[in-house]
Amino acid sequence: MVWGEEMKAGKPDLFIFLATLSLLILGVVMVTSASYPKALSASNGADPFAFGKKQLVFAILSLGMMMAMINFDYHHYRGLTVLFAVLAPIFLVLVLFFGEEINGSRRWFDLKILNFQPSELAKLALIFVLAHYLSEIGPEVRRFSTGIFIPLIYLGLICGLIMMEPDLGTTIVIFAIFFTMLFSAGVRLSHLFFLGLSALGAGAALIIQEQYRLERLLSFIDPMKDPKGSGWQIIQSLMALGSGGIFGLGLGRSRQKFFYLPEPHTDYVFSIIGEELGLLGTVLILIIFFFLAWRGYKTALSTTDSYGSLLAVGITSWIVFQALMNIAVVTATIPATGITLPLLSYGGSSLGVTMMSLGILMNISRDLGGKV
Repeated sequence: MVWGEEMKAGKPDLFIFLATLSLLILGVVMVTSASYPKALSASNGADPFAFGKKQLVFAILSLGMMMAMINFDYHHYRGLTVLFAVLAPIFLVLVLFFGEEINGSRRWFDLKILNFQPSELAKLALIFVLAHYLSEIGPEVRRFSTGIFIPLIYLGLICGLIMMEPDLGTTIVIFAIFFTMLFSAGVRLSHLFFLGLSALGAGAALIIQEQYRLERLLSFIDPMKDPKGSGWQIIQSLMALGSGGIFGLGLGRSRQKFFYLPEPHTDYVFSIIGEELGLLGTVLILIIFFFLAWRGYKTALSTTDSYGSLLAVGITSWIVFQALMNIAVVTATIPATGITLPLLSYGGSSLGVTMMSLGILMNISRDLGGKV
């Protein structure tokens, strides 16, 4: 069977493609700029563009992966559901024992060329599993046992393993994917309300359980209470955004990236965008993500295939919610959690999985004959 032979001859959604390409290019540019001081220090002055070069390679490879997914019929993923369901928790277990410890967390496999983060694969695996299961049970999704309890078992396994790393930010994103897919599948609102309340209670318990999470919450409320400790990240991020003004200081002219902001090329790349490209740059990013959300959800609403619709909902919700969550953190709208900005933050595994997912989303839009 040739890839895509069962598909209609439509073209992938142009808006999704252009939005993805725009964010990808801007991401390479901003990672290069934001990582300049760290790369200069890490290479003893030899290569200030080291991270930028790696990100460019990641971007080219990821673009190829996305193009492959655009031309691979998404219906074939149904037959791989069990494989995805099994591999995700296996990798999450293995990383706890053999993963590289960075800043007190074991989230990555050091593959020398890049650090592979199994939780990124787990997001996509959950989407595949839920899309297959929810489309199979049909009206039974209205029952608590089949619509909530059974899928909640798999979610608990994935989130439990991720919290052992620990990684609260990714756990929140995964729950958001879970919640939106259940809502889209037609789960009763009363059941979702109960699920939401339970999640809030679990989140509060997780925050209280760890001192550093509680400190982050308190510093979010009043960052100036500990400006050189727990409030440092928030203050420096807001300084970066504020100093950029409307038009920014200019590309490459950020001051906060010189070891004031922690990881300016990953978690806080949006702050550097605000500092160097100003309010106009940050608003442009929000507009592009808005277009991604619009076209992604429109794709989900337009397809008559429940499996494809749920895949589109899951992928769109994942990327858009994670983007909004990252932006909310760096603008001090919510307490700090270590979460990257999709397509814009430095990282090979996250970029690769995200681009593959967007390729799947565009494949679904292509199956509609290009009329999304």
